[in-house]
Amino acid sequence: MNDQMASPTPAAILNAGQDWLTLPFVLIGLGVIAALLILWWGARLATRRKQGRAELEAHGDVHYADTRKPTPAAPPAAPSPPPLGDAELPASPPAADPVREPAPLADEPIPAAAPMDAAPASVAASAPAPSPIDEADDFTRMKGVGPKLVERLRALGITRFSQLAAMSPEEAAALDAQLGDFQGRLQRDRWIEQARFLAAGDTAGYEAQFGRL
Repeated sequence: MNDQMASPTPAAILNAGQDWLTLPFVLIGLGVIAALLILWWGARLATRRKQGRAELEAHGDVHYADTRKPTPAAPPAAPSPPPLGDAELPASPPAADPVREPAPLADEPIPAAAPMDAAPASVAASAPAPSPIDEADDFTRMKGVGPKLVERLRALGITRFSQLAAMSPEEAAALDAQLGDFQGRLQRDRWIEQARFLAAGDTAGYEAQFGRL
C-alpha cells in the first residue's frame, strides 16, 4: 500500500511525457496526409477536365465566351436627299438688262447764238460807261456845244456821235432833262441831226445844213 502511494519515478514521468508528445505528431501527420490526398484529387480532376475539353475541341463542340469588349456599332448614315426633279429646281434670277450706252452725239454744228440787236443809246443810268477820251468823238464840232457841255455829256455816258444819232424822241427828252443849266439846247441846236451827219462822216451834207465846220 505504501509502495503504491509512493511518488512516481523519473522513468515513469519520462514515459508519460513521451506518450503526450506522440499524439500531436500523429495528428499532424494525418493532416499532411489528408492535404496531400486533396491536392492529388484536385490535380486529377484538373487533368480530367483538360482531357475532356481537348476531346470536345477535337469534335468542335466547344464555344468559348468572347471576353472582348463589343465594338460599338457605327451610327446609321443619314439618308441622302432624293434627287430634285425639274419642277423642284429653284428658279434662276432674271438676267439683268444690259446697260445701254448713250448714243454718240451727232457731229452736227451747234448753231451760234444770234447776235443781240444793238439797243439805242440810253441816257442816265442806262447809258454805257464813258469811253476813254481818245476814243470819244469831239462834240465841240457840233454847233452850240462847248467844253462844259462835252463834260456833262460824258458824265452822262454820251461819248459818240452815233449815240446821239440813234436816240428816239423819248430818249432825247430824257437826256435834255438831265442837262441842268443847258436844258433845251438839245432841241434848239438840233444835236441829233448834227450827230447823224457827223456819225456818217457826211461833211458835205453837214455843211449844207449847218454851215462850215
